[in-house]
Amino acid sequence: MPATLPPAMAEPFPPEGLPLEEARRRVLSSLQPLAGRESVPLLAGLDRVAAVAVRASAAVPGFRAAILDGYAVSDELPPAVGRQWSVVGRSAPGLPCLDRLQGDQAIRILTGAPLPPGAARVLAQELVRREVDVIQLVAEAGPARWIRPADEEGALGDLLLPAGHRLGPADLGRLAGCGVERIEVLKRPRLGLLISGDELVAPGCQRAFGQIWESNGTLLGALLLRLGYPVAAMRWEPDEPGRLGQALDDLASVSDVVVSTGGVSAGDSDWIRPLLAERGRVDFWKLFLRPGRPFAFGHLGAVPLFGLPGNPVAAAITALELLWPALQHLEGAEPEVPLRLRVTLADRCERRPGRPELARARLEVDGEGQLLARLEGSQASSRIGSLQGADLLLEIPAAAATLEPGIQLWARLLRRSLF
Repeated sequence: MPATLPPAMAEPFPPEGLPLEEARRRVLSSLQPLAGRESVPLLAGLDRVAAVAVRASAAVPGFRAAILDGYAVSDELPPAVGRQWSVVGRSAPGLPCLDRLQGDQAIRILTGAPLPPGAARVLAQELVRREVDVIQLVAEAGPARWIRPADEEGALGDLLLPAGHRLGPADLGRLAGCGVERIEVLKRPRLGLLISGDELVAPGCQRAFGQIWESNGTLLGALLLRLGYPVAAMRWEPDEPGRLGQALDDLASVSDVVVSTGGVSAGDSDWIRPLLAERGRVDFWKLFLRPGRPFAFGHLGAVPLFGLPGNPVAAAITALELLWPALQHLEGAEPEVPLRLRVTLADRCERRPGRPELARARLEVDGEGQLLARLEGSQASSRIGSLQGADLLLEIPAAAATLEPGIQLWARLLRRSLF
């Protein structure tokens, strides 16, 4: 087996690597959404993609309801101070009063309870004085009727969510509130993860000199799980081509996407690209980016392979920038575009120019509301600590060398919506 790429594969890619946007375009254009769907209970639908549009099967809540505790009356116009009514009943959530209100009658009503027939408004209990079964208005009621309409959440046939929508907690809550128990979702890609490296030992084991504790399996597995894509199968192999090739074959047989980390550069022990070339094709190699230059994308037969760098920060950044959009596309959703902000650099930054960089930074807000990006510690691609607490990927131009505090830069926001 060759130790380097065949000559035919040595020149088809720019020597400095592909710009990130072009790499993303090539990845997405080569992939088709997966076929298939399944019906799941609502909670199992969190972060999944709706396969079909969902419409309301009935009006919700389905009845006019009181917005606050008080008394329901039939007065169409705001009543005058001193007006009196006889209290003839009570309406509570789940225990409605069904008697029709007459002109001088009132019904004691609690928040969320159905209004009785004939009710036109609810008087807040703080505005009335009650003596036995008679109430009197003692303060101006104002024009508000304090009534929730019968179709406030949705009318019969209203669109609750469209097909292709990624489901968040608010979506699931609204579906439940509209009587939906299960949701049809699109197939989620099955992920196979291959970790390679002779120098790696398991966390908790004794290290020999020159060895390091393996972290990419945990880092990438947790990151992908947080993004909604659990790793279905994982292999950990030394830098030995026979074992790596078998692992690639095994993972491709049970996965929709294979992800590797390590062994993707051009060293004597970097076997991923030659093995990929033998089993399929290398679509491109190398990114014009820091961190993340050694990156390969190709296909093991019909199964796409993402060859991530071995350095953990570079692996995480390329997973966010290239693997995550591809997984969303395969799932049938429009890839999420991180919100970009203009931020002010809080710290001096010295760097080696040459490639654009996505630096990890914390987002802060000063006393005047100015958005600040704070860089903390080394930005080395091997230092996982640069990811801890990172809110931003700071976009540093390729030519930049010394960046002074106060300069304005674009940054990608890493925080996601809770709802």
